[in-house]
Amino acid sequence: MKVVVLAGGYGTRISEESHLRPKPMIEIGGKPILWHIMKEYSYYGFNDFIICAGYKQHVIKEYFANYYLHNSDITFDFSDNNKMTVHNNVAEPWKVTIVDTGLDTMTGGRIKRVQKYIGDEAFMLTYGDGVCDINLKKLVEFHKTHGKTATITAVELGQRFGILDIEEDKTISSFREKEDSDGARINGGYMVLEPAIFDYLENDTTVFEQTPMKRLASEGQLVAYEFDGFWQCMDTKREMDKLNEMIEAGGAPWMVWDKKQNKHIEEEGAFFYK
Repeated sequence: MKVVVLAGGYGTRISEESHLRPKPMIEIGGKPILWHIMKEYSYYGFNDFIICAGYKQHVIKEYFANYYLHNSDITFDFSDNNKMTVHNNVAEPWKVTIVDTGLDTMTGGRIKRVQKYIGDEAFMLTYGDGVCDINLKKLVEFHKTHGKTATITAVELGQRFGILDIEEDKTISSFREKEDSDGARINGGYMVLEPAIFDYLENDTTVFEQTPMKRLASEGQLVAYEFDGFWQCMDTKREMDKLNEMIEAGGAPWMVWDKKQNKHIEEEGAFFYK
């Protein structure tokens, strides 16, 4: 199953960093947050990525073009015809397709633009600025058993995101803007979508979180995977500092691939923290 990552926005709320590079390339723990997101998916066996790029897309392309240089020990021997030797070449089991989805294209438009790379199959979708410790295999299993067009991860956090009104059968009855009185669950990204989703996307001006999601909810085709674990977006410098502090303290729950950060045991394909 392919993984689509929305990575084309301007990142204006964290302009201290994003004026130099796209927000998904801002580093936490010395690595772009995009890398952290991809490592999490890869840990659960999802290694085919489609990156929806836009603002400063060249930074993302150059990073992956030189990925092995960034992550390997290298000897430059200028006395021997400028010979370069790469030691302990680090490679990921990833296939990465980076697509220029436009500078000002909205989220729905970006998804629409990568349709030809996805084909007629279900796919995963997330934003390039949020991490969590969700079990992605369980998320996919949940999506398959509910048979809806779209599954989104619903998290409890009182921030500035679209509110989900969730029924007892986990169907989302409405998708609306947050109000001050709300304490409801919000859209945390980490979605699973059927190819029918492209019928809800019109053009570059389509905002995925508005008309398409509201229509899905009204048609009973939007279901919530309620998640109570760790989730954090990186929308501001304060949130970036928080994530960095967690890594430095050795307690970054989203880094499931790193035993130094999370001591875990494997039991029947699911992971439980000690």
